[in-house]
Amino acid sequence: MKATFTVFFEAPFWKGIYEREEQNKIFVAIVVFGAEPKDIEVMQFLNTHFQSLRFTKLLETQQKTKVIQNYKRLQRNIKKQTTQKGISTKSQQALQQQRELFKTERKQKSNIQKKLLQKQQFEIKQQKKKQKKKGH
Repeated sequence: MKATFTVFFEAPFWKGIYEREEQNKIFVAIVVFGAEPKDIEVMQFLNTHFQSLRFTKLLETQQKTKVIQNYKRLQRNIKKQTTQKGISTKSQQALQQQRELFKTERKQKSNIQKKLLQKQQFEIKQQKKKQKKKGH
């Protein structure tokens, strides 16, 4: 299992991306901070709110299983990964899928609410018609 938490600035907010990779499956959660968080604040947030993070549905990934034998190349790769800014493309794909899923769910919910509202309004109109026919 591999997990990373990256904090970066995307105007106007600081955001954090939590990536968890298990057995060629990647799960991503995004956290929006207001001001720039300190390291201690990030750790406290993860310790207290980790259970409430909303991870994306699983995304299959192809993983390269190439073992690096050269010590210097391994060191360069580690340095490159630690200084890398932003989020990976796999994470971006997972977040995009999550946005699309939420969008379709939101459309379905709003469509159902709209139909219920129309039905209620129709019922009210029918009751008013009956009241007019009864006469006073």
